[in-house]
Order: sequence, then C-alpha cells, then structure tokens
Amino acid sequence: MRRRWTRPLDARLDDPVELLGAKAHGLVALHRLGLPVPPGFVVTTAACRAFLDRGRLPDGLRAELAAAVGELEAATGRRFGGVPPLAVSVRSGASVPLPGMMHTVLNLGLTRRATAALAAEHRDERFALDSRLRLLSTFTSALTGLPAPGPGTAAECGAAATAADLARTVAAVEHDVERRYGRAIPDDAAEQLALAVEAVLASWNTPRARTYREIHGIDHGLGTAVIVQAMVFGNRDERSGTGVAFSRNPDTGENTPFGDVLFTRQGEDVVSGRSRPLPLRELGAREPAVWAALLDALRRVERHYRDACYLEFTFQSGRLWLLQARPGRFVGAAAVRLATDLANEGVITRREALLRVSPEQLRHARTPRIAPSAETSVLARGTGASPGVAVGRVATTTSAAIRMAAEGPVVLVRPETSPDDMNGLAAAAGVVTARGGAASHAAVVARAMGRPAVVGVGGLLVDPARAAIHVAGRTIEEGTVVAVDGSSGQVVLGRPLIVADGAEAPLRQLLAWADEVSGGPSDRDEVQRLEAARAVLRGQQSD
Repeated sequence: MRRRWTRPLDARLDDPVELLGAKAHGLVALHRLGLPVPPGFVVTTAACRAFLDRGRLPDGLRAELAAAVGELEAATGRRFGGVPPLAVSVRSGASVPLPGMMHTVLNLGLTRRATAALAAEHRDERFALDSRLRLLSTFTSALTGLPAPGPGTAAECGAAATAADLARTVAAVEHDVERRYGRAIPDDAAEQLALAVEAVLASWNTPRARTYREIHGIDHGLGTAVIVQAMVFGNRDERSGTGVAFSRNPDTGENTPFGDVLFTRQGEDVVSGRSRPLPLRELGAREPAVWAALLDALRRVERHYRDACYLEFTFQSGRLWLLQARPGRFVGAAAVRLATDLANEGVITRREALLRVSPEQLRHARTPRIAPSAETSVLARGTGASPGVAVGRVATTTSAAIRMAAEGPVVLVRPETSPDDMNGLAAAAGVVTARGGAASHAAVVARAMGRPAVVGVGGLLVDPARAAIHVAGRTIEEGTVVAVDGSSGQVVLGRPLIVADGAEAPLRQLLAWADEVSGGPSDRDEVQRLEAARAVLRGQQSD
C-alpha cells in the first residue's frame, strides 16, 4: 500500500505529534474544542525526511497536494488560482519549537488572474495588490533565502501610494525577482504550491535552523511538517488584523491576557518586528466581538491544556480565526507563579505543580533587575520582552556580536532581528531592537534562550556602517558597555546596581508544598528542597 504524505486538518485526526508536528497537533485540538480554524491539510514530517533523503518531493506527494486542494476548494466554494480566488498559507510546523527558523509563504495562489478577481470581488484593488506584493516577498524569501527586492507590503510603499502606484511596484518587484534570482514566480497556483512546500521542507536544513537545533539539543533527523490552510486576510480592511495572545503574562505569570495586535496587517508583520504592534488590550476597544471571542478561546484552550496557553490569530472584517495553539512554556518566576496559581484554582494538584517547576526554573525564580538610582544613566526605554538583566558591550551586527563575544559579554542591538541573526542571538548576553513587540522574532527567540531583551525602543537608529547606535540625541559607539533590563524595558549606560526581584509569595508557597512531600524543611537551599520533593513524587509514580 502506497504511503500517504498528507492528512486533512480536522477533529478526527489522531496521528502522533511526531508525524503531524506541534502546530498541526494544536490545530486539531482547536477543531475538537469547536473553535474557528481555517480549513487546511498537513504534509507530514515523514514527507520531510523522505525529501531530505532524496533531494526531491517524494513520489505521490504532488498528486496528494492536488487532491487536498480540491477538498479545500469544495470546503470554501473557491478556486485555487481561479475565480472566485482561493489563496492559502504555507507554514512550517516541527514537533518541537523552532521559532522563526523556517519559511512561511502567504497568499499563495494569487496568480495575476486571481489577484484581479480578488480586487473585483472586494472592489478594492489596493488590498488585492498588497496581498500579491506580500506573496512575492514571502515566496521569494522562501525560494532563495534572501529578502525580495523592493517593498514587501503596501504599507512600506507609503500611505500616499495609490492603487496605480502599487501596480507599478508589483510589476517592478516581479521583474527584479526574475532578473536577480534567475527565476520568475510561476503564474500557476499548483506549481506555486509544489515549490512552496519544497522550500519549507528544505528550510529544515538551513544554517540558522541547524544552529538553533544544536543550541537546544534538538535531533536533526526529526524533520518538519508543512501546514497548508485557506488564507484569512488580516490586511483586508480596518476591521481586520492579526496578533498573538498568551492567556497569562509570560514574564510574570499574572492571570491576565498578554500579547500584541496589528490592524490591517498579516501574521508575518507581528513576528518580523518590522511594524510596531499595539498591546493586546487595544483589540477590545476597537473590535469588542473579536476580543470576546478571543478571551473565550483562551479560556477553553487553557482548560484543555491545563496550563497557560499561547494563540496566534487573525481576524477578517470582524471575524476571528485561530492559526496556532500551544502551552505557554513559562520560565523562572513566571513558571513558579503559574504552577501555584493553577494549583490554587484547582486546575492541577499541588503535586503536579511541584513536578512542573524544574530546579533550573527555580534557580531563575528571582529575576535580576536594575535597581532604581539617581546615578543610573537611562539611555532608552522600550518593551521588556524577556526578563533578566544583561550587561555587555554594544554590537550592531551578528558578525560583530560573534567576534566581540570571544572577549566578553555583548548586547546585540538591531533595528529588528530575523532568523539570519540566530548566531548573533546565540552569542549575545542580551538583545535590544528598535522595532517589534512582545511576539516579535527577537522577543520569542530571546525568551526561548533565556536572554534578557528589550524591543520596540522608539527613536533608536542602528548604524552598522559606522558601528554605532543613535538614540535620544546621543551617539553610542560599538563596544560601549550597556545594561538591558528585560522586565522594565530599560537600557542604561555602564554597569548599574542589580538586585533580585522574585515572586516571593508563590515561591514560599511552592517550597512549603515541597516540604510537606519530603518530610519538612531542613537547612537545604531552595533548589535542594524542590529536588527532594520531586524525587519522592517520581518514586511514587514508579511504584
């Protein structure tokens, strides 16, 4: 019997996460909870491993893609590359997190004919051309590993750009793509899909992805799945947008929704950090129905995981759609507060709380912060995106960070980071970016790697050519020592006084529970007290 390389994304799917990838597994969970998910299908990790072994798409996959697209057409009442147009997103989804390391293609299937049909359907040529421009940008990046020439969105063309201006920009980018990279983006939707799937599978082995896996001890042989879904257009109109949401604050563990939102944008705008997002609460003020639906989804998904959760979402003309769900993966003080709060709320038991907080998390439960002082020279303020304090010399490029890190800690300062900065992020003690929010690439990767980070620093200009940064009327040369407070969002000159700021009440409560399990307090330190309790609990589980 011939092997199947694809699976439909629906509530009946029961393949393991190792085959579907974590993103598809989360989408299946959303389906089962009855939450709104765009229809789609997944190309399994087995297809990726076969592709990497053979250097081409495995036999039968193209036929399966055509059949799966046919089912999408039937479900949506649209035609892939035809009229009315069906466009899809093509995203990676490994079984373990690799934030931003692999490729995504949006608006795929918007051939020239489909773009014209989209403009006619909505009577909005600017929207259709913006969507086509985003396809050119993300597809070119996926095929070549390089950014597309010219603007990647209508916003980058300027608010005054007319539909005619955008049409000329699209034509110029199409010409430049073919001239510079030696191949035009095909004007056939099926061929676009095959190339995009191939590009996403190949991105599993890009240098930045391999570097990330090596840093985190992830098996190179796992491979990635590919998720193909009908597009939801967050760039459709003023009542459309995209964002990310945690059910609780990932920096503190506080039981309040936390995240970013962008209006009239698509998902890559949030992750890339090129646009400055708004706090998640702005969604409630502008789109109360979407906000209410999102809060309901956060509650339901948190109950499903019995843990804090993370959602990626898009809304089109006032209707919410969910694109990803996973547990929150909190660390340090946030992990301690989350575990104790969930136990106090009756969601998990005290014993589960003790097993969820690792000794390593407990070691970081008292988060360093810069102590307030009249002598502290605050250079800039942004959004604290990953708790802790890093002190090091300013580096304005990834190559500089790698070179300078051999002689001591560095702080990588960039306009925004991209997956190409992976080696610099790994070398740096802390990160600062001029753009982006709590869900930007810099924030997500820094949080995963335990690097303090400050993002969205207004007025910060990075000048790699002169090896300097400019902020608040001051020029700071590369090599200058600065400190980054990833909780307060401060960037200060020099080496300030640093103090520990912990979640004292949750920490005391967790340790009291540990002592109850292990037989009472002793002269052991906090980590030893937790480890003693966890050893007892693991022994009971094995009996």
